[in-house]
Amino acid sequence: MGEHTKRTATIASAGLRIATIIFLRWVALPPILPIIFTLFAIYVPSFIASYFAESKYELIDEVDVVLKEDILNKDEVANGTTDEAVVVEEVDVEETAAIVQKPLSPLSTLLKGTPNPNSILLTAITFLINVACVAMVTDMVYAPRWFHPSHDLSFARVGYVSDTEAKLLIREPDQSKMPITVQIHIKDAKPPFDNPLWQTAGGVKWTTNETDYTAVVTIPLSHSKQRVYEWTTSNNHSGEFTSAPKPGSMPELFDGKFTFLSTSCIVPRLPYNPLDHPLAFPGMKHLGKVLPKLGAQFMLFLGDFIYIDVPKQFGDSVETYRQKYRQVYASPDWPAVGQNLSWIHVLDDHEISNDWDSNSTGVYQKAVDPWHHYQTDVNPPEAKKARSQTLESRKGATYFSFTQGPASFFMLDTRSYRSKNSEPYDSTNKTMLGDTQLEDFLDWLHRPEPKGVKWKVVASSVPFTKNWRVNTKDTWGGFLSERRKILEAMWDASNLGVGVVVLSGDRHEFGATAFPPPKDSKWPESATVHEFSASPLNQFYSPIGTYAQTDDEDVELKYINAGNSKFGVITIEKFAEGEQSSLKYTVYIGGVDRWNTVILSPEPTAQPAKAGGSFWDRLRGI
Repeated sequence: MGEHTKRTATIASAGLRIATIIFLRWVALPPILPIIFTLFAIYVPSFIASYFAESKYELIDEVDVVLKEDILNKDEVANGTTDEAVVVEEVDVEETAAIVQKPLSPLSTLLKGTPNPNSILLTAITFLINVACVAMVTDMVYAPRWFHPSHDLSFARVGYVSDTEAKLLIREPDQSKMPITVQIHIKDAKPPFDNPLWQTAGGVKWTTNETDYTAVVTIPLSHSKQRVYEWTTSNNHSGEFTSAPKPGSMPELFDGKFTFLSTSCIVPRLPYNPLDHPLAFPGMKHLGKVLPKLGAQFMLFLGDFIYIDVPKQFGDSVETYRQKYRQVYASPDWPAVGQNLSWIHVLDDHEISNDWDSNSTGVYQKAVDPWHHYQTDVNPPEAKKARSQTLESRKGATYFSFTQGPASFFMLDTRSYRSKNSEPYDSTNKTMLGDTQLEDFLDWLHRPEPKGVKWKVVASSVPFTKNWRVNTKDTWGGFLSERRKILEAMWDASNLGVGVVVLSGDRHEFGATAFPPPKDSKWPESATVHEFSASPLNQFYSPIGTYAQTDDEDVELKYINAGNSKFGVITIEKFAEGEQSSLKYTVYIGGVDRWNTVILSPEPTAQPAKAGGSFWDRLRGI
């Protein structure tokens, strides 16, 4: 009985400690959580039973064996009458039994997690190690929900900023602070052309639970030049933002470089540190340290801003989803990366449910309620309707487009309209975007841009390459027919002298991929599309590589799997004195520049017709 309970305690302890290390330091997989608690429930009674059943002493049985030899014919041998001695062997066996105290074996006790009947101290320490494992897991999982529901969170953040306006999201549940006024002024104003005085730019009369006490203030920017603005609210929030360069123009600030960031995927307190705040994001700390020197215009966040199911899902009510968003914005690490930087967002699965492919059914409406209030309400404008003569926006769309400086952007929604992942990869009817979004997206790819716009940037929450070999069906690798149609439209865009870059996340790894047009095709090699996929900002990573090139369609440029925190920095500037533009991509891992590359926009091979088209097109000089 004693040996059985001791063996049970040893196995349960080993499993508990291994599972805890994996959960806290590598990946907080929800199925591991009940395993940890179950092993602890097995461990405690077996540990106690083993402690009382095991004796402090052990029986030592010592056996002494003495071998004696004697020569029977000593006299004959001595007299020389015989040469052969007769030898007799006598074995003397003496057995002694003794009861002695067992040795302490402190290392064995601490490693195995089993009790030591001769040391209450070692027994307590090894038991408390396993208690600490469960306590830390409980702390990571439940502390945010129990102690930081963030119902009273008051904050303001910058959303989309153009050359003419800036959007500010304000959350204020305390109605005694109403009305809230927002004031701005030009930072480091240069008289007489800049007005240094604070001016009221808008306000909020009240907030209600219908929007989780959020409201949007749209700030008009009347200055014709690019400027840095400081903003403040009457409920004690402040920050700054930089107005965007006009479409087709390079920035007047930051040495004429247009820089923005991209990443995705954040989970608090991973890897776990008991000294961290329950809402801490170590990856945000890495970003916050390098952000001041980057001169970034905005953060293009590519989904999984929350993980509703990690480390544990506490239901599927609207309030459960809302709380997750509040907790990110309540993090002590948020102000360093969000107070002075515009953040714009696309949707991915963990804002709804893992590998979501059920369109707008089920829990979708509950999930996107806070996504709209906290993210899309201050996002760029909805994408333009296909074939619209007036560039009319697609009202109610969950995908967005805008143009700033040398680049035009299209932010895809890869979740709300997709077919089932389980359908055949090469099915011609299978879609990730849905008919309407695909039509608007292809129209954007074919649409000529204002002079000076040299890049079309596509924001996709999931990778465009099929080189990721794990769960490929959830990426564009599972939607090959639609992907091919899009690739051909991207290659066509090069005829207008515009390079196409895809930015993605989701994989918790970094991969750079090139998509060259087929050899001997109508497209030149300069039409090659590039994808840079960087994530997570703060999540687990796979220690085993999952990316591999299998053909000449998706060409690997660089792959790095390691790192709990990754983000990309994209910098566009003029290339020499010609018409081309350079785009430099740098990936930061753990806050350190790990790899970079530079690509050039193609030279135009076809000039768009100036006649015809919409009045707006002709006004832009297209």
